[in-house]
Amino acid sequence: MTSKPVIQPPLIAIIGCDGSGKSTVSEELLVCAKGYGPAATAHLGKQQGNTGRSIANLPLVGKFLGRIIERKAATVRKSRTTDKAPDTFPAIVMYAFTLKRLRRFRRMLALRDKGLIIIADRYPQLDFPGAFDSTDMSVTAQGNRFVNWLAQREQAAFEWMTSYRPDLVIRLNVDVDTAFARKPDHRRESLKRKIEYVPRFTFNGAPIAEIDAAQPLPEVLAAAKSALTQTLTEHGYQP
Repeated sequence: MTSKPVIQPPLIAIIGCDGSGKSTVSEELLVCAKGYGPAATAHLGKQQGNTGRSIANLPLVGKFLGRIIERKAATVRKSRTTDKAPDTFPAIVMYAFTLKRLRRFRRMLALRDKGLIIIADRYPQLDFPGAFDSTDMSVTAQGNRFVNWLAQREQAAFEWMTSYRPDLVIRLNVDVDTAFARKPDHRRESLKRKIEYVPRFTFNGAPIAEIDAAQPLPEVLAAAKSALTQTLTEHGYQP
């Protein structure tokens, strides 16, 4: 006698540039999803920016440490455009953020295994390594053996995470002026680069709901909830 395959609850990923409203949409969709069954949210970004800004706000040494972290992060980002791997310390810093993300990803999977609908704020991608929500180090760059090992471990971690295809991706598209108005503490050029990448992510062919996040919030939420409820209904959920 064969056992029936285990059907897991839907995994909904919300992606977009900073300032597109991911956090707000995630909170509202969690409330909506709980009308259909147990649900939870998971933040799957590296949270490097949040950590750096928190450190920068520390008294006395915050600004100094914040500048060090930013310089190290910039070194790693620059290494993606060259054949040279980053130095050991910045590589360790970047891999530490990957480990944090792995821990949150595993926690998310554990909640899903318990039967909870998952609303994921951000999602890892490998369509464009070096872009946001992807690897920071290159496995082909020239560096010392330890840094090369870290790069390979990072690559393996992202290959494992991206092997889990979301049941729905809600893509929040926004222009740079709107994003910068909502996130004035971010660098405009950084926001612009992220906005250019967002429409190009495929998430292994997952169904994607395209939403204009520059619309008034009620319209954005209505479109997101409509996409969510359709997916939940297709998976056999009823309110």
